Amino acid sequence: MVRPPADSVTRRSSNAPSTRTAPPKTARRRAREIALQALYGWQLTRASLSEVLDQARALEGWDRADTALAETLMRGVIERCDELEAAVVPHLDRSLNALSPIERVILCISAFELLVQIDTPLKVIINEAIELAKSFGGTDGHRYINGVVEKLATVLRAREFEKAARARSAPAEGTA
Repeated sequence: MVRPPADSVTRRSSNAPSTRTAPPKTARRRAREIALQALYGWQLTRASLSEVLDQARALEGWDRADTALAETLMRGVIERCDELEAAVVPHLDRSLNALSPIERVILCISAFELLVQIDTPLKVIINEAIELAKSFGGTDGHRYINGVVEKLATVLRAREFEKAARARSAPAEGTA
């Protein structure tokens, strides 16, 4: 299986220890990470869906992941790749081919979740995309991902996005 480059996983300098302790990963976070890794490989090799699923099942952490979600994401992105990329393109400031393979997969996963995983809150989808980009993407890739996914959400989840925007801009109770 082709995996994301090792240097894309670690971005901190070795002499600058992190003061932040990461919370334990949820089964759903692991599912998204596994889907990202498997879809990264698929994007480079265009292996069959069954091969991608087999490779994903062999990845470390599969046994602690929400395997149903991981399989849904992989199957959905592979089967609807053209549709998902078409949804993303209007929100990019560069061509689809100019994106890193990691950014491209994260955006496709996010587009799939926005379109299909209606029970997953918008805020969760955006946050998960940002966290994937922080873990696997370039230095400031998470900022780019955040902007694109938010723009995508204004189209794919317009009502939910507008409701969240109104809630953010509403004055707090007791203030005038």
